[in-house]
Amino acid sequence: MQTQNPIKVLLADDHPIVMTGFAMSLSNLGIKVLGQARTPQEAFEQYAALLPDVVILDIRFGAELTGLDAARDILATFPDAKIIFLSQFDQDALIKEAYRLGARAFVTKDCDPADLASAVQRAHQGELYFLPQIAERLANLSVRGDESPQSLLSERDLEIFKLMAEGLTNAEIAERLDLSLKTISNVSQAIKEKLGVHRPAYITKLAVKHGLIAP
Repeated sequence: MQTQNPIKVLLADDHPIVMTGFAMSLSNLGIKVLGQARTPQEAFEQYAALLPDVVILDIRFGAELTGLDAARDILATFPDAKIIFLSQFDQDALIKEAYRLGARAFVTKDCDPADLASAVQRAHQGELYFLPQIAERLANLSVRGDESPQSLLSERDLEIFKLMAEGLTNAEIAERLDLSLKTISNVSQAIKEKLGVHRPAYITKLAVKHGLIAP
């Protein structure tokens, strides 16, 4: 690996031991770790301050915001950002959402450090990187078809769905989005029909399953 101009990365994970271990492994493989963030907010702030070549984001932070939220914020301001998701969770829905957002790779926390380094190199070059087991799962998803809320709902409907999942009433959603109660009532009913869920608890469970809100 080239060391004269090492690839510069930002790590974001709320487990210090995990983050330190990966930082040491990447450094040993010639990749420079510019910073380590403990929260999604810190990830965005450090990205803006350091402008790394690649950012490696954990998906779960045990807080309101997730790595997916941090990625959305980073990409909204820096659309050319190269993002790798790192997680111990490898559910199909999270993998799909990660790539839908524009991630370059999704790597599980039990991967070989060399695989993470390869993902960093490929992301830096503007390429996608798939571990064999992740590629297989994505292929299976494509064959089965995608029935996730992200696939079935429009952007506006998805925004309303997330608010429903967070427990807001139709009146509260209408006030939040500055829309009429009748409009929200009609849209929320249509969302329930499209997704085949009607009970609030099931709506919340579905949103958590697909990585739209934190558990």
